[in-house]
Amino acid sequence: MLSKRTVSELTDTLTQEYEAFRTQDLRGDDVAYLLIDAVYEPLRRWGSKTGVLCVWAICGDGRKVLLSLSTANSESQESCLEVMRDLLKRGLQTPVTITTDGAVGLTKAIDAIWPRSLRIRCWFHKMQNLQQKVPPQAWPEFKALVVDRRDAPTVAEAERRQQAIVAEYHLDFPEACRCLLDDATASLNHLFVPPRHQPYVRTSNLAERAFEEERRRTKVIPHLWDEGGLVKLVFAVLIRVSERWGKKGFSEFEQQQIRSLRRKLELDEHQVSSSDPKPDPHPRRSAASAA
Repeated sequence: MLSKRTVSELTDTLTQEYEAFRTQDLRGDDVAYLLIDAVYEPLRRWGSKTGVLCVWAICGDGRKVLLSLSTANSESQESCLEVMRDLLKRGLQTPVTITTDGAVGLTKAIDAIWPRSLRIRCWFHKMQNLQQKVPPQAWPEFKALVVDRRDAPTVAEAERRQQAIVAEYHLDFPEACRCLLDDATASLNHLFVPPRHQPYVRTSNLAERAFEEERRRTKVIPHLWDEGGLVKLVFAVLIRVSERWGKKGFSEFEQQQIRSLRRKLELDEHQVSSSDPKPDPHPRRSAASAA
């Protein structure tokens, strides 16, 4: 049984660790891929849930690191912009890809801050949405076709397979077909990274696995008291999970592929300021034109 003094000392240490983490310089990190997701927990003091928006990175050499976490009542554009501006101020390199769910505010913020990066629509969430729109008995066959489209060797072939699915099912499952076509470009952008990296970036499962560890702790505390306690607990769990992550160990050839894609996207030539973003004078270039 820990004494109150011990608990207080541990809390103070954790607060110091979080403040150091929140302000750490990111200029030394060769960031290749970003993954952004949120976890929501109830706060007893306010009688409502508060979200913690978390940002992870996979670096060019394969290291996985937790970059940021901050509270937000919703994944609104302004809340997400604030998080991204802070990352820019800390020196974050423009990422090659950014994986998220379909939250509109989050995707708009990404388009404003990193218009040339390849935004990837999380396939875990996409498949969940599709499954809700297809009868259970038909789902295995439909899922197999969608997975075949997801794993196509090229974007052109993926688009061909997509057209075949829609042609076959647009009358039987119109809502599923609309869901499949929704944000279709972002759903295929994972095909532009090296093949071995595609499973790492096409979903936000890295975040989801970390959240599972976090929920193991919070489920024994049904209602956290306030925002400060929530942030400390989430940080304490996620930073220790990130410290245990193994390095992917990207080969030199794979690192060259990442650098080549970065040049094709002209990311280093078009860094966005951390001040209020201005609309990009050129529409987001399609991944196809970048390849």
